[in-house]
Amino acid sequence: MIDVVLLESGGANITSVRAAFSRLGIDATMTADPERIRRATHVVLPGVGAARAAMDTLRGNGLLALIPTLTQPLLGVCVGMQLLFEHSEEGDTPCLGLLPGRIRRFDVADQLRVPHMGWNQLVRIRPSALTEGITNDSFAYFVHSYRADVDVNTLAECDYGQPFAAVVGNGRVFGAQLHPERSADVGARLLRNFIGIGP
Repeated sequence: MIDVVLLESGGANITSVRAAFSRLGIDATMTADPERIRRATHVVLPGVGAARAAMDTLRGNGLLALIPTLTQPLLGVCVGMQLLFEHSEEGDTPCLGLLPGRIRRFDVADQLRVPHMGWNQLVRIRPSALTEGITNDSFAYFVHSYRADVDVNTLAECDYGQPFAAVVGNGRVFGAQLHPERSADVGARLLRNFIGIGP
């Protein structure tokens, strides 16, 4: 039985992420209770806002030490994905360090606005169960000012003045810079793929 929990990280998108899982027939529970989180089959770290505020919330909820010990599939969404890395330039914030690398602010040409907001094309660069069925003509919805570099853990990339990691994964740890809850069929496919990954 699939049992999805959403970590209480202060993200403004938690309600919409819960609704996206509900459309897939999954009642995702929001919690900061360590025992409840450990019992789940899948864990989601949502986030909209600032990296430092999200890390402070996780620290206040007692989740910073717990998250690295989880053995089930973990999906970070938007800022939640950025928190998976070692450090964010946003507020000079140390993050979870589950993936190597630093999160940097977009440095784009004057004609491109920051934040990067709207639909953008995904390009798969490495096969993964998380991106199965998502083709290179797929578009997803983004709202973000900070980005992860494309590296060996990048599953799909986008370009906004420069390439950036749109979907990442290493072992049980996954991240989506895109907003699956706002990305129509592509977002639903990504979430369906995630819950299909065994613990």
